[in-house]
Amino acid sequence: MAVRPPRPPRFDVLVALAGLVGGLLLWAFGLGVRKADDPLVLLDGRGPLLVPLAVIAGCELLRRTAPRTALLTGTLALAADTVTQGSIATIVMYTDLMYAAVLYGTPATARLLPRITGLLTIAATLVPYAVWRVPEALLIGLVIGAVTFTPASTGLIVRNHRDAAEAARLRAEQTALLAEMDRVQAVTAERARMARELHDMVANHLSAIAIHSTAALSLDSPATSREALTVIRENSVQGLSEMRRLIGILRDGADDREPAATPTLDGLGALVEGARANGLDVALDAEYGAVPAPVELAAYRMVQESLTNALKHAAPGRVIVWLRRPDDALVLKVTSPFGDRDTPRAPGSGAGLVGMRERAALLDGTFEAGPESGPEGKLWVVRATLPVTDIVQGDT
Repeated sequence: MAVRPPRPPRFDVLVALAGLVGGLLLWAFGLGVRKADDPLVLLDGRGPLLVPLAVIAGCELLRRTAPRTALLTGTLALAADTVTQGSIATIVMYTDLMYAAVLYGTPATARLLPRITGLLTIAATLVPYAVWRVPEALLIGLVIGAVTFTPASTGLIVRNHRDAAEAARLRAEQTALLAEMDRVQAVTAERARMARELHDMVANHLSAIAIHSTAALSLDSPATSREALTVIRENSVQGLSEMRRLIGILRDGADDREPAATPTLDGLGALVEGARANGLDVALDAEYGAVPAPVELAAYRMVQESLTNALKHAAPGRVIVWLRRPDDALVLKVTSPFGDRDTPRAPGSGAGLVGMRERAALLDGTFEAGPESGPEGKLWVVRATLPVTDIVQGDT
């Protein structure tokens, strides 16, 4: 299938028509570059100059689609024009072809043409002067430079400005794209953080509510029901408080009221007491110094989630929470009797382990959880090692 040549832009068509019409008007009024008796005029009469004029006007149609071909053909037409009386329109259109070849041509063409025309201008200035030794000989180089070097240099300047503007536009687009990617990543990371916070804060209380409400419904005992309702109310109030704290974080200070403080390791005692009130046999063995706030929050949430999982899944027995602070890390371990229930005591989504693993990864720590065999039988063990940065080394 034949490939159709590209159509010249409308502006190029107008340039070609304008040059051709201008040349014809000059020809009609008998205005030429040289007189008929000029020794350079080899073709007598005014008719021969129309051929180079028509050819170079046709080259204007290719100034953008095939600039190198247009320049080569135009150079031949200009050479033919020099042996006729000549037309100023032909010369002007040739300068435009030189300009377009540099502006729209290949990068190699844009680099070579100013150099070639510059050397040609220097040669056309020095050689005639060296031969004839008259100041008028310098005008030859001036004319050659005006017809070749000046438009080539102008085209190179415009091309450099155009390339610089295009590069700036691309950099601006890349910057905007990177900014959008950063924004999306920041939003995604914040959503994941809030999801972890929401799960860790509410799941413990809701699990206790679900377990004790089930007990209250299944046992026909006023004392047991009253005890279960007491636990349900306490967890409801605590869960509501945690939700208010989360809403305060989401509002980012929109309300005049300050949100509750972020949980710290000092609150582990209260957390363990709450788990005991929910019916869990828990022992706390913790020795730690000062740790950074992110590490402290992550460790607190991991203990909280581990106790929630033990409440839902563990078999009867003691749950042990163990924390130590060596020089460079906070080590956490929670063990609970492994439960072989077909279904948990309260429904779960499995997001707790995912959240704990994410918290450890964000702090460049390690996390593992799974069943292990020990002297006291099969246990479910949660281990985490959270690196402690140099922020608090002076405080420890």
